Amino acid sequence: MTAITSSLGISWRCRHTWRRASYNTSWCLLGCAIGDLGTILFFQVTGIPWPVWAIMTLAIMNGLLTSIALETAILARQMPLRPALKTALGMSLISMIGMEVAMNITDVLLTGGAMLTWWVVPIMLLAGFLAPLPYNYWRLKALGKACH
Repeated sequence: MTAITSSLGISWRCRHTWRRASYNTSWCLLGCAIGDLGTILFFQVTGIPWPVWAIMTLAIMNGLLTSIALETAILARQMPLRPALKTALGMSLISMIGMEVAMNITDVLLTGGAMLTWWVVPIMLLAGFLAPLPYNYWRLKALGKACH
């Protein structure tokens, strides 16, 4: 089997790297989902009349913060706190932003607003997982950098 390589010279068929990228992306998704979905649920339950764009902006910010916090906590088990925070911020911020945007665009497109339903949450999570996965694979393969 011939490996598919990009113009950057990396193979996109390495199962080990896809598994590692998927693992890293899953942890990032967990952190993002806590803040993001929690924020949307808060506004849905309380009925506070904010515009959809404002709720989504706050949900994205909270998702980023909870993801950074979770990743920092995980990394702090392997290294001191300051480098753990720096690593969480520097190595996964692009991934988290892509994840958050994908989740919230999916929500708006499927529900018409900032609204969680039993059927939209799994689709949001899938979109949030798949959006940054190739980037996370590339970072691992081309740069040898991971969040965890």
